[in-house]
Amino acid sequence: MNKKIINSLSNITNDVPPIWLMRQAGRYLPEYRKVRSSLKDFLELCYTPERAKEVTLQPIERFNFDAAIIFSDILVIPDAMGVDLKYVKGEGPKLEKTLSEKQITSLKSDNITNHLKSVYEALKITKQGLGNETALIGFVGAPWTIATYMIEGGGSKNFENIKKYMYDNKTLFDLLIDKLVDAISIHAINQIEAGAEVIQIFDSWSGVLSENSFYEYVIYPTKKIVENIRKIHPDIKIIGFPKGAGVSYSSFVNEVDVNGVSIDYTVPVSWAADNLQSKVCVQGNLDPFILASDKNLMLKEVDKILDTLSGGAFIFNLGHGILPHTPIENVEALIKKVRG
Repeated sequence: MNKKIINSLSNITNDVPPIWLMRQAGRYLPEYRKVRSSLKDFLELCYTPERAKEVTLQPIERFNFDAAIIFSDILVIPDAMGVDLKYVKGEGPKLEKTLSEKQITSLKSDNITNHLKSVYEALKITKQGLGNETALIGFVGAPWTIATYMIEGGGSKNFENIKKYMYDNKTLFDLLIDKLVDAISIHAINQIEAGAEVIQIFDSWSGVLSENSFYEYVIYPTKKIVENIRKIHPDIKIIGFPKGAGVSYSSFVNEVDVNGVSIDYTVPVSWAADNLQSKVCVQGNLDPFILASDKNLMLKEVDKILDTLSGGAFIFNLGHGILPHTPIENVEALIKKVRG
């Protein structure tokens, strides 16, 4: 059983780099849109194992990516902790704002396993549908990013509420982060026990923090989660993705025991090769907007990434999730180029 992504995350250089794409199961695929339109809402898709399996496998069947990533969402964690969550069409996730001492102290992790059992069932049955060369990836959101959604009540453009809360209510905020560390650790361990061979930790909003706050609320909590996972599953492969971290990617890699780091599209690949790739596998980092635009321009950018990073442990991916308006023919051309 030779899984290229496991090789890369074991610091082995593959002759041809493995490839998968963040949000590879999604709205750019007509087969996904068909499934999604048959269900009441996004959470129903996440919590219906057969449907989650179906959409997880769609990009594997169409493109034969080297990994499948289970179809789910980072916000199943606050949902499982009792925070009211809904997805509004055209607006994204909306959460009950979690601000008071009573709300934060009442958050519990004891229902994570039961509430998210459908996610673990989806992983189990998806694993059965994969070939011997395709890895199965589970994932979690990191505490800072999940806390952002909880305090902002959804997405944010300027992160004003969470930054003010973080400084003005430090004791409560630290308690929230600690509770999220526990819940996320449980969820990651459960996914591994259900069949995930790799766990990716998404910290989508880490780039809005100062250097000191980045250490306190990105590096330290992620380090704790990885330690909790490795106590139970010491050999599991883990990818960190502190999006927007800039030069702090280097501190992240030095401090957190990950096997790979996913770099966003603002990171120069030459810098990543010089500062990260000697320590961990690098994953990334094509701009999803280029993938959705001019095909020839995209292929030139792919060449640059391949030329710079293919000499070491490397997984080809995007610098963030694939966009809904991405032409399928561009994805096909990308895969052909990477494997060519």
